[in-house]
Amino acid sequence: MFGWTKTKVRRLNIALHRDLGYFFSSLVLVYCISGIALNHVDDWNPDFIITKDTVYISHSFTKSEINEKQVLEFGALVGEKKYKIFDFPTFDQVKIYYDNASLHINFTTKKGVYERVTKRPMFYQTNVLHRNSLKGWKWASDIFAFMLIVINITGLFILKGKYGITGRGKWFIAAGFFPPVIALIIQAFQ
Repeated sequence: MFGWTKTKVRRLNIALHRDLGYFFSSLVLVYCISGIALNHVDDWNPDFIITKDTVYISHSFTKSEINEKQVLEFGALVGEKKYKIFDFPTFDQVKIYYDNASLHINFTTKKGVYERVTKRPMFYQTNVLHRNSLKGWKWASDIFAFMLIVINITGLFILKGKYGITGRGKWFIAAGFFPPVIALIIQAFQ
């Protein structure tokens, strides 16, 4: 009916595999990079860089001495010009909140900790996609997953003969099942 011959099917398979592979290559890299980052979430924060600096104040204060003017002076110590709010966690401490930062000063020790949070370049953005945190992205992610299945299946049939799926390819496919099966067995006994 369509005149499908083995040669035409083979050419279509190769073209589909090649073109889908090119089209999705950037997204594959994004998911790989963010996947590695998210795998190591216990080792480092893949989304944010948190910097802490210690500052010292010249003398001790009491809670009653803290007003807007004094809070602005504390902010000048760390280069902050505008604060959102401040509060008193204890009678001898003040905590000042800024955009993506805070300054926590202890009046007794005359010491403060300035903590700034910034988005980790590239990783934050790719992790947002990987975790499907972007509204509506789950559908794009589902399409991408389906296309990876298509790319995988079309790739299985590119080579023929002893290097193809009927030759040594079947042994590599079988070997590829071992890592997830072993991981599942280990997990079942924990």
